[in-house]
Amino acid sequence: MTTGAVGASDVDRWVREHVRRLLDAVRAAGPDAIAPIVQAGHPVLRSVAVPFDGQVDDDELRELLAVMHRTMRAAPGVGLAAPQIGLPLAVAVVEDPGPGDDDIARVRERPAVPYRVLVNPRYAAAGDDVVAFYEGCLSVEGYQAVVARPRSVRLTGHDEHGAAFDEVVTGWPARIVQHETDHLGGTLYVDRAELRSLSATDAWGAHWGVEPVPRAAARALGFALPGTAPGAAPGA
Repeated sequence: MTTGAVGASDVDRWVREHVRRLLDAVRAAGPDAIAPIVQAGHPVLRSVAVPFDGQVDDDELRELLAVMHRTMRAAPGVGLAAPQIGLPLAVAVVEDPGPGDDDIARVRERPAVPYRVLVNPRYAAAGDDVVAFYEGCLSVEGYQAVVARPRSVRLTGHDEHGAAFDEVVTGWPARIVQHETDHLGGTLYVDRAELRSLSATDAWGAHWGVEPVPRAAARALGFALPGTAPGAAPGA
C-alpha cells in the first residue's frame, strides 16, 4: 500500500533501510524463513512507531507482510506488530483461528478472525463495558497476566491496499487489536496488567489460563476483576 510518495526525510530513509536489511536477512535464510521476535528490554518495543507513509514500495511491503504473517503463525500468535521484529513502523498483522473450546469461545467472545493487516491503526473505547482475561505476548516470553480492557473499541486505520476502515470491534478481536496497536505506541500488555495475576507459562500458568474467566486465579492470587474486590469471589 502506498499512502504517499516514498519519504525523503532522514527518518523515512532510516525506516526504509531497517526494512530492507530485515528482508535481506530473511531472504538469505530461505524462502520460508521467519524473522526473529525481539523481547522486552529492546528499545524498539518502547518507542512510538513511525506512521507508514510509503517508506517502502508496494513489493517490499507485500514481502514484509508475508514475513510478518509467517512469523506470527510460527510463534504461534494471533497478532504481530512490526516493532516485535525490530522495525519501528506502524504496521501490524492479526489472525486468530479461535480457541477450539466452545465454552471459552462463548465467554470470551472469541470467534475466528481472518488474516488482516492494520496500517497506522488507532482505537478508542466504544462503550463502558470492561472485561478482564489472561493475556500473553510473543515479546514477553514465559509469562501471562490479566489485563482489563474495553469490551468494544472503535478501530480506525488503513489496510495494506490503502483502503480506510472505521469499525467497532467487540470481544476477543477487540483485545487483539488493542494489544497490537499498543505495541505501535511503545506500550506492552504488562503496563496495563494486574501484576498480582502475573504467572509463568508453566503448569500453574496453564491452569489459570484455561479458565474462561480468571475467577479462581483472582481468588488464589488476590487480585480484583472488574466490579470485585481483591480476594472476593468475583462475578462474571
